[in-house]
Amino acid sequence: MLVLSPSIVLSAAEAGYVAYDVRLDRLYRLNPTAALILELCDGTRDRDGLRTDLEPVVGGGWQGWLDWIDTALNDRLVIDLAEASAEGTADAQASGAGLDAAALARHADDLQHRDRVLAAFVCQERAAELAPSAPDVLLRLGELAHIVGRRETARQAYQRYLAERPDDAEVAHLVTALTDAAAPPRVSDRCIEQLYSRFAAFYDENMTGELEYCAPDRLYDAVSRALAVGGEPGCLAALDVLDLGCGTGLSGGRWRPLAARLIGIDLSPEMIAHARARGVYDSLETAEITGWLSRQRADRFDLILACDSLIYFGNLTQVLGPAARRLEPGGLIGFTVERGDTHPFQLSDSGRFTHHRDHIAEAANAAGLTILSLGESIVRYEYGDPVHGLIAVCQGS
Repeated sequence: MLVLSPSIVLSAAEAGYVAYDVRLDRLYRLNPTAALILELCDGTRDRDGLRTDLEPVVGGGWQGWLDWIDTALNDRLVIDLAEASAEGTADAQASGAGLDAAALARHADDLQHRDRVLAAFVCQERAAELAPSAPDVLLRLGELAHIVGRRETARQAYQRYLAERPDDAEVAHLVTALTDAAAPPRVSDRCIEQLYSRFAAFYDENMTGELEYCAPDRLYDAVSRALAVGGEPGCLAALDVLDLGCGTGLSGGRWRPLAARLIGIDLSPEMIAHARARGVYDSLETAEITGWLSRQRADRFDLILACDSLIYFGNLTQVLGPAARRLEPGGLIGFTVERGDTHPFQLSDSGRFTHHRDHIAEAANAAGLTILSLGESIVRYEYGDPVHGLIAVCQGS
């Protein structure tokens, strides 16, 4: 009788199965017929039994599939219990030793670190089947499903995780994005605080290394060009500069030579602590940026920056309106967003907003701003794919 090897982990795909052999560290992509053969290898059929059930389906192509079964037996995808028993290996093969949820989850982590993300997902999916209420297992399944494009699996995993950890604001926001529910006006404070409390310790290394983050450079280039055209000689190094969503201060050093005063605002205390350690800001404050901008205070700025801060807002007038009111006459606002093809904006599966080029023009006009430049560039990579951003520089009246 033929059975699937206990070292094989299966995951249903659009056109068949993905099979991963934990023992051999080998991934197989199976078409529907191959997937059906593996399903029928349940210990109740030998080769003749498979032929009886499958020949009406595959017709005259049976000999080719018989050859495939022999290959599957040779590769140990499938085990012949009679042969294994004769060799004295049936008990060991049947035990499935090591394929418990914890071992599979550890193996998935190792696979991801080796960029074997699809194999990692297959193992994590099986781990979640074995431990259906383990929050950490479900969270990692959601993350890996997200990476490999299994949107529905990611949504279900995150929802099951939330049943165990209902206070997780970050995952709750991702579920909103993955269910195509009505998008909130902006990402909640709790979500951003939670995200960056976890991310702050390795933010710089992750962004500049693995993600090849270059949005600060692209924004600096665009703003510098605008200042060179519009600025008076001798004034370009004496600006009052406000850095909205300054984070760890990753871009603060670029602006310091231009600034007589450099102020940074960010919602995350952990990110502000890293920015303070850089020693480039004159003042740092932990605050939500639209609330900070709307306070009754006399501060005005020659340059307001928002590098990848507005990706957490839908309608950009929420920020551009109050920011424009804090500009000195003729002052500049420079910002980056992720480019979107849906007008005016859309909450993407990543939980960030993407913005259409036309919306930037509409929001700038509503805020009384004139667009000096609106460029497009790759601003980083995510899961190996380029993320295209829009880089805008606007001028107040």
